[in-house]
Amino acid sequence: MSETTSETAGRVAWFELPAKDTKRAQAFYGGLFGWQFQPYEGQDYHITFEAGSAITNTPEQKCPMIHFGTDNIDAAIVLVRELGGEADDKQQVPGFGHYAYCSDTEGNRFGLYQPAGGA
Repeated sequence: MSETTSETAGRVAWFELPAKDTKRAQAFYGGLFGWQFQPYEGQDYHITFEAGSAITNTPEQKCPMIHFGTDNIDAAIVLVRELGGEADDKQQVPGFGHYAYCSDTEGNRFGLYQPAGGA
């Protein structure tokens, strides 16, 4: 690892589990793993810090969305595009940082995540 790269860069930083019924999904994962959930800003998005994840009401999404950590989200977005992938512009999550949804050259969706305090 270089001196300019953090321990979390390139590793799974966050994941989202899609659900048609978020209450049912919370009961399932809470019962299975003991996770506790809290709603995020009045949305149908429920965070569990025990797992570094959330349950989200995105029924069109059919599999988990994995977010990889990055030290510089702007540079990572440019690199995704240069390597032939697709990347949305970054979005801010107040108090948490920035994320961007991307697709690799095979069409796999993933996210990039930079914690608050970075670029």
